[in-house]
Amino acid sequence: MTLDITTARSARPYSRREYLGRALWALVSPLFRCSPRPLFGWRNLLLRVFGARLGHGVHVDPGARIEIPWNLEMGDHAAIGAGVWVYSLGPIRIGARATVSHRAHLCGGTHDYSDPNLPLQRTGLCVGADAWVCSDAFVGPGVTVGEGAVVGAAAVAMRDVEPWTVVAGNPARMVKRRELRQAD
Repeated sequence: MTLDITTARSARPYSRREYLGRALWALVSPLFRCSPRPLFGWRNLLLRVFGARLGHGVHVDPGARIEIPWNLEMGDHAAIGAGVWVYSLGPIRIGARATVSHRAHLCGGTHDYSDPNLPLQRTGLCVGADAWVCSDAFVGPGVTVGEGAVVGAAAVAMRDVEPWTVVAGNPARMVKRRELRQAD
């Protein structure tokens, strides 16, 4: 089998409307990135104008890179930290009270490497409610991070993460169950 790089690079995987939306987002995104950190409402407004579905009390840091906002859905009080790359080629859902920490990467797409044309696959991914994707972690295409799960710092999650577990390493492996203590 020989890769058909010419076909792969000339493919147009998006509709004209999507290309237009991406171009408009590229023009508007400096208003997002240059806003002061406390202006979460302003950034949420910009994201909503571009089709993101955001719950109440959502916090998205101005240093986050949101690739395609209309493919982003966040539950109430979810947060995305500085330097996070939300590569939302497919739908990315972040559950209520979930946190995606600094410099994490949520990768919602890939290419079919078994096809010589390398077609784009917009798989998306899901981060469950009360989950935490720690700093520098990578969550791969099609992965579901279960409710309450923790993807440890710099971990690479290429498979689903069970609810209320802690995973670490590359590839990410379960290291323990997550148990919450009662608040005083």
